[in-house]
Amino acid sequence: MKWNLPNILTLMRLIAAPMVAVMFLYFTRPYADWFALLLFVSAAITDWFDGYLARAWKQETKLGAMLDPIADKAMVVIALMVIVAFSSWSPWLVLPATVILFREVFVSGLREFLGDVAGTLKVTQLAKWKTTFQMTAIAVLFSQGVFEHYLGMSVFGMDDDMIAAVLDGSQEDVLGLGWKLLGMEWSGRIGLWLLWVAAALTAITGVDYLAKAMPHLKEGR
Repeated sequence: MKWNLPNILTLMRLIAAPMVAVMFLYFTRPYADWFALLLFVSAAITDWFDGYLARAWKQETKLGAMLDPIADKAMVVIALMVIVAFSSWSPWLVLPATVILFREVFVSGLREFLGDVAGTLKVTQLAKWKTTFQMTAIAVLFSQGVFEHYLGMSVFGMDDDMIAAVLDGSQEDVLGLGWKLLGMEWSGRIGLWLLWVAAALTAITGVDYLAKAMPHLKEGR
């Protein structure tokens, strides 16, 4: 077992994954949203750096190769669990989150069954895009939680008259609150769209992985 900077960054990302959920146990909102957002974004950045440094410094190890996909999946799965539990967009997030979680469990089980053969099935460029969309969508959805709980409200279920009543105040207050409401609404919408795209890419890469694994699943091999 060899420890170097890329492996340490990967381990830190793995430890950060459950800490995203812990933020909501020990901090009130919106502080929990802020801490979770910063923690997730920092971990996502290390996901790029640890791989880049390992290749650039020729420090690729079996430990890093084992920990990296585990850390990625832990970050995504735990963050999605937290977002679905706390986001006001939850009803629209359940299906894409389910697709992503199902694919990760299915492919992980498939890799475990294939054993050493799984290492011969290369990660595709589409799979990398899938991870990028997942990370971006989750970060945007965490930012929506910051907007929502900074305001202490949600626009879900509010018609134009109700929103107008909330905005009843000085022109400066109306303008400031209006921009915050706009940020909350559109960060949620963009995050939702990105998550649906990520779910579609996740499903496609899952089918692709299964197709490539099928020759190794035939009886008699």
